[in-house]
Amino acid sequence: MASTYSFDVVSEFDRQELVNAIDQARREITNRYDLKDSKTAIDLSENTITLETDSNMTLQSVQSILQTKAAKRNLSLKIFDFGKAESASGGRVRQVVTLKEGIDKEIAKDISKFVRDNVKKAQASIQGDAVRVSAKSKDDLQTAIQLLKSADWPVALQFTNYR
Repeated sequence: MASTYSFDVVSEFDRQELVNAIDQARREITNRYDLKDSKTAIDLSENTITLETDSNMTLQSVQSILQTKAAKRNLSLKIFDFGKAESASGGRVRQVVTLKEGIDKEIAKDISKFVRDNVKKAQASIQGDAVRVSAKSKDDLQTAIQLLKSADWPVALQFTNYR
């Protein structure tokens, strides 16, 4: 009757928290003296954020504000993939920020190899854009979670379906 326990390693973010962070960033930009007249726009679409402002210097300030507001709402900064700043009409600057969600195949392979190498009694299997880790002991799963948290991954990791 040896039952197995498992959890899923996923990379996702709370979309409502992101919306709130963007709203707070917009409010701060309209209130800040140095950014008030820059006519800065932050537009959120399905999986991108478009930043448009009047210069590279204000673009850096807008990025900083956005990252600060996201961090205060417990969003990992690894979800933001800042693209190249490009010229827009009227001498303005535009930047597209891609939102990273899900674990791609290469990173999933690295995670499962990492678990196999460091936690001998745990098994990892790739399931779409998540990795399921299973073991006979909850202690082995706790060890796997701690090791995964301590390693530096290129995506934000969350641990769900712990049972």
